[in-house]
Amino acid sequence: MLLNLFTALREAKVPVTLREHLTLLDAMDRDLAEKSVEEFYLLARAVLVKDERNLDRFDRVFGQVFKGVETVGEAMEPAAIPEEWLRKLAEKYLTDDEKAELKALGWDKLFETLKQRLAEQKERHQGGSKWIGTGGTSPFGAYGYNPEGIRIGQDGNRNFRAVKVWDKREFRDLDDGVELGTRTMRIALRRLRRFARTGAAEELDLDATIRESARQGYIDVRLRPERRNAVKVLLFLDVGGSMDWHVGLAEELFSACRSEFKHFAHFYFHNCPYESVWTENHRRHDERTPLLDVIRTYGPDYRVVFVGDAAMSPYEIAMAGGSVEHWNEEPGQVWLTRVLDHFPKAAWLNPVPEAHWAYTQSIGMMRRIFSERMFPLTLDGIDAATRALLK
Repeated sequence: MLLNLFTALREAKVPVTLREHLTLLDAMDRDLAEKSVEEFYLLARAVLVKDERNLDRFDRVFGQVFKGVETVGEAMEPAAIPEEWLRKLAEKYLTDDEKAELKALGWDKLFETLKQRLAEQKERHQGGSKWIGTGGTSPFGAYGYNPEGIRIGQDGNRNFRAVKVWDKREFRDLDDGVELGTRTMRIALRRLRRFARTGAAEELDLDATIRESARQGYIDVRLRPERRNAVKVLLFLDVGGSMDWHVGLAEELFSACRSEFKHFAHFYFHNCPYESVWTENHRRHDERTPLLDVIRTYGPDYRVVFVGDAAMSPYEIAMAGGSVEHWNEEPGQVWLTRVLDHFPKAAWLNPVPEAHWAYTQSIGMMRRIFSERMFPLTLDGIDAATRALLK
């Protein structure tokens, strides 16, 4: 089984060596994992992974080789809501007319009502319109429908209507080692170039060497700084939720940016950036970077690119407390305005086809915040975005 793990990692282009494999075997002989699956996972990861960027690929390979092993990590309990209440027995599907008959509670009433339900409810409910449960039209629960509700205990999105998500969710980092099928995306990004010679003089200046050698009468080697792309790029990537459908496309862009720009940094957010962002999804609950620190660290000469489908509840943009995952003291649009005030050269790339943008209210709101500098995540869209970033 350990040999299978080693070969699978090599096939996934995780740079593991025979020496590391032997080290893992020796550690197992010494019983360092103490017969624990969780300890073995941590031990294997520590021995075999030398670069954090390969952690996600290691996790995927480990899960394939050791099928049936549950994901390592503590799951957040759905705070005092019994699992039985949320067990999926049936899903609620409504006609358009039935959906139109339902009425949203509104922002303040929604949270007031949830607090009341938690205090009153004593048992599981299925298919109802009031209590926390499944398969109904209640604003609280899973596998049902409500114009605006709090999703609790559901595996993924269904109607994209939830204004908050009760559960703790895990996202994975984008893989910057993705091999592009073509070079066209990288070629499209190359418009975003302004070359300059900076840094130490380490490159041979052939013309100056010939000229000075002829003038001096002996070989006079002249050096110059290497010519590099002086454009600096800051990439903000939306992850999780509906963006799971666009991971492949986002990974290609991420990989291309890492290859094309010397001055490059990236951060992740979910749906809308608030007071903090993060660089590694598996640590996002523990290690976050305040957005104000990002603004202070990176100068206004950075070109900022947001990548996301901008599909969310409008409350996430316009309201304090609108985030689906935590209580944000200030609305998302306030934080976006701070970012755009500091970085005047900014654009948003949207993987959703442009023809569908008009059907989502939050996309229209985000376009207005970005002064219509939203472009589709296509080759033509990237080309248009790079033109806008160079103006």
